[in-house]
Amino acid sequence: MILFVRDLTVIDFSYLCEKRGMLGESYIVDVELHGGLDQTSMVLDFSHVKKLIKRTIDELVDHKLVLPEQSAALSLSVIEQTHILRFNSQRGLIQMAAPAQASVAIATTAINEHSITEFLQQVLKPLLPDNIDQVIFTLRPENSTSFYYHYSHGLKKHDGNCQRIAHGHRSTIQIYTDGMLAPRLNKYWSERWQDIYLATAEDVCDAAAMQHLRAGNDDYSFRYQAAQGWFELTMPKAHCEIVSCDTTVECLADYIATELKLLDQTKQYKVVAYEGVGKGAIAFS
Repeated sequence: MILFVRDLTVIDFSYLCEKRGMLGESYIVDVELHGGLDQTSMVLDFSHVKKLIKRTIDELVDHKLVLPEQSAALSLSVIEQTHILRFNSQRGLIQMAAPAQASVAIATTAINEHSITEFLQQVLKPLLPDNIDQVIFTLRPENSTSFYYHYSHGLKKHDGNCQRIAHGHRSTIQIYTDGMLAPRLNKYWSERWQDIYLATAEDVCDAAAMQHLRAGNDDYSFRYQAAQGWFELTMPKAHCEIVSCDTTVECLADYIATELKLLDQTKQYKVVAYEGVGKGAIAFS
């Protein structure tokens, strides 16, 4: 017998890639449970599927930086409960110092749907009742024909896991000019923010002010104190865009709308910016 749940949850996270650096990603999660019926004539009660499996997925991966533990580009260390990573990507050196819960290492050379799926299946299976023989996850990006970009960020004012300095999303964008969809502008912004780290200007600091990391001349340094702890990050400058606002989806939508208005005051703009799948903000200028 197979029990299935489509669209169980969405995982929003960032990961490290040797070629592309840091990428934000959003995966929709489907799950199948293979096994016999229990004493209630069920494989597993749907309410338990949603509570147990969704909660475990959220705790393992969601809003974290996912690390390819077996990549030669990665080095890890711990100093006084601060977890420090260095990753030599083709785009430059990426470094992060953060509490343990801000990242998760997977025993693989590359992070992708397959490696994350295997990781989740290995961790979840022992937590399920004995009548379940196999758990199968399917991770998939949103099926969309719109333009999209991968971005990473951190929200130090957030009281949940969004405060982690390196988590992200795969996000679609829809820009309208005078009520008409503007493919040229959508293409421009999706390319401008392809594989980008979006940082708030007030989080930028001098390299000398970092406690755990040392940045080069071609890097930006970021740091902040949040409820979960102290966070530091260095990123290649070419991998970042610094904005004057917080990087909530509301502020990013408004940021794009304002930038567009500065270029042409005669037109009216509507910006529909997504944060991952099925949620976002709309701004006008």
